[in-house]
Amino acid sequence: MITKNITIEDLIEDYPKSVKYLSEKGIRCIKCGEPIWGTLEEACLEKNFTESAINETVKELVELHKIPDEKNEISFAKKLEIKNLQKQ
Repeated sequence: MITKNITIEDLIEDYPKSVKYLSEKGIRCIKCGEPIWGTLEEACLEKNFTESAINETVKELVELHKIPDEKNEISFAKKLEIKNLQKQ
């Protein structure tokens, strides 16, 4: 289960689509082929995410892994960005 307390190692091992998503958010989760240590929350805090932004990141990661793998060029983060723009 993805929570803010999941370790980066478990996140990328159990939910591999997270790597690209986190990279798009500016969060490095792999260095030299090895996962970065710590929790998702700690990684977000290092990038100055607010508590609200951390919760949104967790929510988006959960949603990302509900979507079957797709062969398209638009990333999940970009799809969310487009969706949010359409709401405005």
